[in-house]
Amino acid sequence: MSSIQSKEKKLFLSPSKILFWLGIVLIVVLFSAPILWQILTSVKLNEDISAIPNVYFPSSITIEHYQSLFSRRPFLAYIFNSALVASISTILCLVFGSPAAYGLARMKLPGEKLILTGILIITLFPYVLLFLGLLEIVKAIGLGNNYLALIIPYTAINLPLTILVMRSFFLKLPKDLEDAAKVDGYKTLGMLINIVLPMTLPALATTGILTFIFAWNEYIFALTFITEEAKKTIPVATAQLGGANLFDIPYGPIAAATILGTLPLVILVLVFQRQIVQGLTAGAVKG
Repeated sequence: MSSIQSKEKKLFLSPSKILFWLGIVLIVVLFSAPILWQILTSVKLNEDISAIPNVYFPSSITIEHYQSLFSRRPFLAYIFNSALVASISTILCLVFGSPAAYGLARMKLPGEKLILTGILIITLFPYVLLFLGLLEIVKAIGLGNNYLALIIPYTAINLPLTILVMRSFFLKLPKDLEDAAKVDGYKTLGMLINIVLPMTLPALATTGILTFIFAWNEYIFALTFITEEAKKTIPVATAQLGGANLFDIPYGPIAAATILGTLPLVILVLVFQRQIVQGLTAGAVKG
C-alpha cells in the first residue's frame, strides 16, 4: 500500500506546480514565436508568404531569399562593416574603460563621488539626443562615410557603462591578492597583467558582449553618418531592402537578413556563455 501511495503522490501535481510550468511554457512560446516566424518566413516561397490566410509552415523550403541577399547586394561587405565597427569600439571601450574603472576602485581620488555621479548620468542619458550635435561634428571634421564616424560615438556612448560595470567587479576582488603580488616582486603593470587580468575575464566578456551588441544593432548613427553603399552596416542594409516595385515589400529577404544579422550575436553569446554567467553572478554569493 505504501508503495502505491508514494506513486500516487509522485503522479499528483499541485495547482502551484501546474501554474508554474504553464507559465514557463507560455514565456518560452512568447519569446520563441517571433524568432520561429522569422526563420520560417526566410525559407518560405513568395506564394506562401503572401497567401491569405497565413501559411504558418511552408509547403516547400527554399534558400532563394538568402541567395538574393548576396547576389543583388554586397551583403558580405555589410557583415564585415558591422563586425569591424563593433569589434573596434568594443576593444577600445575595454582598453580605456578597464584602467579607468580600476583607478576609481582602488585609488582615493578627490571628487570621486562627483565623477561617479557624472558617469552614471551619462550612462542614463538617451544617446539619441546626441544625434544633432554629433552630426554637426561629423560634418565639420569631414568624417562622413568613414568608419570612425561610428567607432568614436559608439566608444564614447558605451565607455561610461564599461567603467561602471568593471569598477563594481574590481571592488569585489580581494585587494590582498594584489598586495601579496607586490610583496612577491610584481610591479604594477605585471601585477595587473598576471594577477588581475585573469580574474577579470568574466567581467570583460560580459561588458564586451553588451558593448558589441549595441554597436552591432545601432541604426540611427549608421543610417546618417554612412551613405556609401559599400560601408553600410547590417541594420541599415536590412531596412533598405527593396522589392521589385514601390509597393512590393520583400518579406523573405528581410527575414533572411534578420536571421543572418542575429546569428553572429547568438554564436558569440554561446561561445562566451560561461564567462557571461560568471561575470553576471560574480559577488552574488559570499562565503
